[in-house]
Amino acid sequence: MNSRANQTVIDTARVLDDVTRVWDGQIVRQLSDYITVPAKSPMFDPQWAQHGYIDTVVRQAATWVEAQKVEGLRLEVIRLEGRTPVIFFELPASRSEAEGQVSAQTVLMYGHLDKQPEFSGWRKDLGPWTPTYEDGKLYGRGGADDGYAVYASIAAIQALKKQKLAHPRIVGLIESCEESGSYDLLPYVDALRTRLGEVGLVVCLDSGAGNYDQLWLTTSLRGMASGVLKVEILTEGVHSGDASGVVPSSFRIMRQVLDRLEDSKTGRLLPQSFHCAVPPERMQQARATAAILGDEVYKRFPWVHYDCEGDARVALPMTTDPVQALLNRTWVPTLSVTGAEGLPELHNAGNVLRPYTAFKVSLRLPPLVEAATAVQELKTLLEDNAPYQARVTFEGLSSATGWNAPEAVPWFSQAMDAASRSYYGAPCGYMGQGGTIPLMNMLSRGFPKAQMMVCGVLGPKSNAHGPNEFLHVPYARKLTAAVAQVIAQMP
Repeated sequence: MNSRANQTVIDTARVLDDVTRVWDGQIVRQLSDYITVPAKSPMFDPQWAQHGYIDTVVRQAATWVEAQKVEGLRLEVIRLEGRTPVIFFELPASRSEAEGQVSAQTVLMYGHLDKQPEFSGWRKDLGPWTPTYEDGKLYGRGGADDGYAVYASIAAIQALKKQKLAHPRIVGLIESCEESGSYDLLPYVDALRTRLGEVGLVVCLDSGAGNYDQLWLTTSLRGMASGVLKVEILTEGVHSGDASGVVPSSFRIMRQVLDRLEDSKTGRLLPQSFHCAVPPERMQQARATAAILGDEVYKRFPWVHYDCEGDARVALPMTTDPVQALLNRTWVPTLSVTGAEGLPELHNAGNVLRPYTAFKVSLRLPPLVEAATAVQELKTLLEDNAPYQARVTFEGLSSATGWNAPEAVPWFSQAMDAASRSYYGAPCGYMGQGGTIPLMNMLSRGFPKAQMMVCGVLGPKSNAHGPNEFLHVPYARKLTAAVAQVIAQMP
């Protein structure tokens, strides 16, 4: 390798062989067992403690890690009262025969074990809690997002140990509240702060990939504000023939309220405070990534195909410009309605003017917009001066500020590119992600000099949170090897 700070020589072929053996011999089986457990995040399973599913997957992962008997590694399952548990593991720094000293800095490895809910639309032979291994893809909820992280982290450490390579001190923090906004995590970070040490590198495996042909480094994450917007106009449903034309529809009032927030023709959010400028470096990276991915930036989604009077048609994206599409999903605020209440199923929908309409809304925020401020602005915007003096309420559920990666130092950039070329035969790619990882903003504030290896397996069609989620195992093997190589090159 070319890092001046650490001239560690690593046998890349052996690393990939070692991690492949662990993946194929153990991890795929472990993740298959993990997928069978409906360990939904607390937001989606308020009775998580009574159901015990989160405890089950935490216990399974901890048991597997301990069974690996990694020399020097200590693991604890830590439980703060009333909060979801975390796995914390710690491995002292080592030195090779050629090294005269060990690093004073710490590598922090992060992942989570809680899951999104089932969602509908799974292929008939697949299911959220039914693991299926097919053509190198492991289907089922949570395997890719991101139950694999703890297993891959340990496999990377094992690969370093087998070559007796020097490594810095390593700690692991595996939470079980991420899909609910990580509201349980900060108390654990506070409780463990002295044990985390001086973090110089964060390895987070909860992100995405632009393709399966190279290593991808996440450079930014959007923030998020979610909540329930409810419009009430009646105390009970009434005959639509009797009341329509006199009683305004709660759905129409809902549309008017949302028109304050979003231009429904373009999808642009109207409040300027929800927008921010795109940093020049991120704009440059978006152009470079668009040149690599081209129209796959938008073609990778499962668009509706249909026939209209003999004319074959395909639903269209908001833009076909790859650069703009990348910016839209990473630096532009966007509203999504992710759930509804007060609407009967079609077969039960009579001629009734409904008393209320409620939407669960998810607002994705640019990385540099403070989520807490946005939530307050959102509540005021939606609730004030309701049409027809209807009762309009917005109840926030979760929020998290986004993240913009710190400037990469030379050793880290070189190590990432070298790892990508070693295992994928192509240079490292850079792209922002539209999702949210609350921990990243916390860590950047707490450890402003740390380098952030934010990567993941959520590539094209992997469909986390939706139907047919899969983990691309060949890509995950190489990513595991890349993690080992980057850690070995840390000065």
